[in-house]
Amino acid sequence: MNVDQIYRVVKLSPERPMKNLELILQNIAKHISLTEEEKRLFTGMLEARHLKKKDVILKQGEVCKYSTFIVDGALKGFTVGKDGSEHVINFALKDWWIADMYSLISQQPGMLTIEAIADSEVLLLSKQDQLLLYEKVPKFERFFRILVENSLVASQQRLINNLSLTAEERYRFFMKKYPFILECAPLHSIASYLGITPEFLSKIRRRMAGKLK
Repeated sequence: MNVDQIYRVVKLSPERPMKNLELILQNIAKHISLTEEEKRLFTGMLEARHLKKKDVILKQGEVCKYSTFIVDGALKGFTVGKDGSEHVINFALKDWWIADMYSLISQQPGMLTIEAIADSEVLLLSKQDQLLLYEKVPKFERFFRILVENSLVASQQRLINNLSLTAEERYRFFMKKYPFILECAPLHSIASYLGITPEFLSKIRRRMAGKLK
């Protein structure tokens, strides 16, 4: 069964309600300062979407044309193997950005499906508008470079954790970093992200629960 058969896809529309912009402007202000005119230019490029749980905004094999900022909720990025198995690459929470970085940068077919794991509010910035921002407001190039650098650091940290920590240690680290994910993501998605089977994750959770008694 392919991705089309498994997941319902959300098609984008041109609606851009001017709400929920404060959080994204605060996110940008962590790294660069914008004038009021620059803020208006940027926010005028955004597209707002409400996603229901399991809605998909990017399918594996499509070209990623948007950077997605999460106003509320949570999303995951994953690949689907030939056998239909899901391999979770990352999670993204409120005040985070998510995209298939390879596809967004190269404009080649991507390797990730991006799906809402809870009802979510997101803001999308198209690749085309992102490039226009670089021309009109060059400091945005620095902002998005920082996002890419942070993504690389997170990927390296995850690789080191997978090589150096036990499965239980990785799960404890996950609990501290993603407490909201524990409430909304299915067990198999968390296990996939940790690189273990759902059965082994259940065993770890039972063992940890026993230690607390």
